[in-house]
Amino acid sequence: MFSNVVVSALAFLVALGILISIHEYGHFWVARRVGIKVLRFSIGFGKALWRRTGKVDDTEFVVAAIPLGGYVKMLDEREGSVSAGERHRAFNHQPLWARSAVVVAGPLANFLLAIVAYWIVMMIGISGVAPLVGEPQADSAAARAGFQYEDRIVSVNGQPTPTWADARIALLESSLNASEPLQIEVESVGGEQSMRSLPVSQADMLQADGDAIANLGFRTWWPEVDPIIGEVIAGGAAEAAGLLPGDRVLSVDGETVASWRSLVEHVRPSAGTALELMVLRDGERLSLTMTPEPFEIGTETVGRIGVMETQSASLARKAQVVVKYPPLDAFGQALERTWDMSALTLRMMGKLLLGQASLDNISGPISIAQYAGQSASIGIDHYINFIALISISLAVLNLLPIPMLDGGHLLYFAAEAIRGKPLSERTQLLGQQVGIALLGALMFLAFYNDIWRLFQ
Repeated sequence: MFSNVVVSALAFLVALGILISIHEYGHFWVARRVGIKVLRFSIGFGKALWRRTGKVDDTEFVVAAIPLGGYVKMLDEREGSVSAGERHRAFNHQPLWARSAVVVAGPLANFLLAIVAYWIVMMIGISGVAPLVGEPQADSAAARAGFQYEDRIVSVNGQPTPTWADARIALLESSLNASEPLQIEVESVGGEQSMRSLPVSQADMLQADGDAIANLGFRTWWPEVDPIIGEVIAGGAAEAAGLLPGDRVLSVDGETVASWRSLVEHVRPSAGTALELMVLRDGERLSLTMTPEPFEIGTETVGRIGVMETQSASLARKAQVVVKYPPLDAFGQALERTWDMSALTLRMMGKLLLGQASLDNISGPISIAQYAGQSASIGIDHYINFIALISISLAVLNLLPIPMLDGGHLLYFAAEAIRGKPLSERTQLLGQQVGIALLGALMFLAFYNDIWRLFQ
């Protein structure tokens, strides 16, 4: 547990450092190119942990104690006195196009980082799980559409889906504005190609609790294996009942058990209830009594007996895939993925603002750190992919027309272009106060969701 926390924290800090550095360097690089004097380039806020003075303009480079952001401080008459000889290098004296270029350079740098990151993973290959469907939930959209165990999703509305990650994105993206059922091409376990017509409901996907794709009734595929005990965990209900590795469970309370999943379906709802098992051991039938222990999963109490199956690991290898492209094709894929994820992020934000998606979908630093640790533990390909995704989210968020964000400054500049003069300081100050309030509320909600997930 402790090691997982350390890995998540380190992976999060490294990713955050890269994202902030690239974003602020975008502002810094363009400011220098248009002749603006940069006073400070800071990664983080608060007390300086490391400081160096550059050779050009004596710019101060700082790494500060609070790593949740950064800034580029430029010469500006609104923030201090400027000598007459340097007034032409102040930010507020630059033409509108130059100020706009400096502001937009930060988000643009994050988009470029995402393209490069996706390009790298598309070239080296990213491992994934084939989009094989488990048994759909009863009376769900997936079940009504006719999905069956081990169907492989080939495409969604014509968009290829080589991995489950691609299938999830395609399902979510296609369903956001879907007025008709999604057309999903599948390949059955026997190799037959067919089309499934999947009716989608945004209310079910985005406004209900839980995973949006799971809300459609999709379950993760897992091999069907025999109900043979692989390992018995010490101190569990199975050990107390006398179960041993190699035992084959034949029935539970007189009902035949044909697969491991069937065994789980008997145990899971039976917390604290004695079960009569018939097992086969060394050719002999034995009757055992076992009482599953209650175990909390979120708000649900389920039964657990302390056993593991060991047959499925080798069978599950057929679901492992690696997606890889030649360099030129990989670059095209990177551009397309960056565009698709940017559009999807923006559309999801719109759904949140309109109340068409649950606010539970908003994640904060704790959840992002967990995702960072999980992706880093899987492999460098998934970690780079994670950085690309967060970089896109950061770019899109910063372009929102909210004062205090880059998009807010661009909004002010647009008003200046229309009016022929800047907005009054009073109006800009009021806008900043509104922006701080909105960002504060968003941050509070994100932390609240993170903490709630931890408790669950």
